[in-house]
Amino acid sequence: MKLTFPHMGNTYIPVKAMLDDLGVNCIIPPFNNKKALEIGTKLAPELACLPLKINLGNFIQAYEMGADSILMTGGCGPCRFGYYCEMHREILSDMGVDMKVITLDIPGNDYNKLLNNVREITGGLNIYKILKAVKNTVEVSKKVDELERLTFKIRPREIHKGATDKIYRSFLYSILKIKGSRNIKKHIDKARNKLLEIQTDKEMKPIRVGIVGEIYTTNDPYSNLYIESRLGNEGIEVTRPVTVSGWIIDHMIKKALHLKGDERYKEAAKPYLGTMIGGHSQETIGNTVLFAKDGYDGVVQIFPLGCMPEIVSESILPSIERDFKIPVMSLIIDEMTGEAGYMTRVEAFIDLLKRRREIDAFEGKGMLSWN
Repeated sequence: MKLTFPHMGNTYIPVKAMLDDLGVNCIIPPFNNKKALEIGTKLAPELACLPLKINLGNFIQAYEMGADSILMTGGCGPCRFGYYCEMHREILSDMGVDMKVITLDIPGNDYNKLLNNVREITGGLNIYKILKAVKNTVEVSKKVDELERLTFKIRPREIHKGATDKIYRSFLYSILKIKGSRNIKKHIDKARNKLLEIQTDKEMKPIRVGIVGEIYTTNDPYSNLYIESRLGNEGIEVTRPVTVSGWIIDHMIKKALHLKGDERYKEAAKPYLGTMIGGHSQETIGNTVLFAKDGYDGVVQIFPLGCMPEIVSESILPSIERDFKIPVMSLIIDEMTGEAGYMTRVEAFIDLLKRRREIDAFEGKGMLSWN
């Protein structure tokens, strides 16, 4: 079996670590790019969301590299991700692409299905080996997220512009050549040490922006046109609470074991959205409130065109903007998104935040309206 999986930001690093530890031969598709999006757009239904289209492009590119099977996770609630696996299977079959789709889903009462899928991937059920691989995967995912958060801190403060991007980009490519979770963790530590050597302005107090929205488009830099890097290079410190490790730990492992995860966002979201309506909409609402209470300068919501849960969130965000006097900008992404128009909106939002801080500094508290 030659297994592949779709890209979503840095997810490939912990997934690669897990498959390496389990001795599974995996083929990682090229990083998300224009060609992958073009392939997916051609194959997918017109109104399918951007992540599904890029996933399809990933699979076709991996198939051309020799992959014969696909590893996916499942989803629940009123989000189309729940039937992505079936859609991928049908579309690839219609195209004559012979690839098996294996779904690792959160089991309800049917643990046999999950165990059968694990057995198929690993070639057996060595529980000790599997649990050790899962433990190492969690550790790798946490380390990758910590490294990414470090770039968010250093990038706006660096003295020599571009230093953070150079080290981080080199890390993302070089990790493809590293095998096994143990070596991958060492490689992450090396990158961390290099980032800590970057000269920074320690007195700087950058504008702080929270990133919320649908998990794929917030975590995948190609999909969101590298907004975190662009904001960082403009002197903006970003924070993104929805991460790969959070997804693995809270939404997969703890949910499967019926354990509670970090639910501060649920409490914060209660006055506006008291229940889960699918995707990460409740996180979007709750984290926007938490950002406002923590004194952030602004919030950016990102989601793919047609994303039902995030459309609901978008309609609620103006109430939070009004109640907490925090500017919020929503960015909707699809294959037709033009970089120039997108960046014009981002730059205008940055100008607003800078002007607002000037007003706060010299004339007392005040707010300019974004909408």
